[in-house]
Amino acid sequence: MLNTAGRTAYDQDHELFRDTVRKVFAKVMAPNLDRHEAEGIVGRAEWRAVGEAGLLCPTVSEAYGGLGLDFGYNAVVAEELAYIGSSAGFTLQSDITANYIERYGSEEQKRKYLPGMVSGEIISAIAMTEPGTGSDLQGIRTTARRDGNELVVNGSKTYLTNGQNADIVIVVAKTDPELGAKGTSLVLVEAGAAGFERGRNLDKIGQHSADTSELFFNDVRVPMTNLLGEEGRGFAYLMGELPQERLSIAISAQAGAQRAFD
Repeated sequence: MLNTAGRTAYDQDHELFRDTVRKVFAKVMAPNLDRHEAEGIVGRAEWRAVGEAGLLCPTVSEAYGGLGLDFGYNAVVAEELAYIGSSAGFTLQSDITANYIERYGSEEQKRKYLPGMVSGEIISAIAMTEPGTGSDLQGIRTTARRDGNELVVNGSKTYLTNGQNADIVIVVAKTDPELGAKGTSLVLVEAGAAGFERGRNLDKIGQHSADTSELFFNDVRVPMTNLLGEEGRGFAYLMGELPQERLSIAISAQAGAQRAFD
């Protein structure tokens, strides 16, 4: 058990929540860890069970089905998940994609996606990294060009956590390639869209239970209303959200290291 005695970052409510997280993971995740690692994916039944227990997207406001809690509750989930040895993509949904939709999405987008993300009925991903581009977000080549009232998305992405399971993907694309970073936008693409294809579930040296995928977009048409936030503001949104993503990764890494030490 992860020893939290003497910590000052959490209060009594966080620790009560931690007890719930441990009980749920002991029932839902721990018995299935070997299968998740072997299959390279966490099943939707587990996503729904974790969501039903209130462990997904706890910071999302009550208006959209969440608990409206602080990031400390996300940190508790991240620590306990890593400490049992799971790399399930719950933290990506709770710590990253939910924030983009709640902070930058339209009211319609929030009501369409957030309740399902909280319940585990909807699984999300964010498509940043590209083959040959890596972490240079200004150098992405995926485009989303306007055609009437639609955007036409073309390009490929890789190393997407939740890529095999994802129902909705936040795609980082150039709506105006000539403007560089200022021409970058975020576009919501649903998995059932024509021209959307999943590649293979990638083999990795670790985090085997996290489905990590390639995705391909071949003339995928989405309405202009699928823009997340303002056109051309995507790079600024990414810069605003990436610090919390890095914090989330650090929390999980520390808990994983503690597991190895113990």
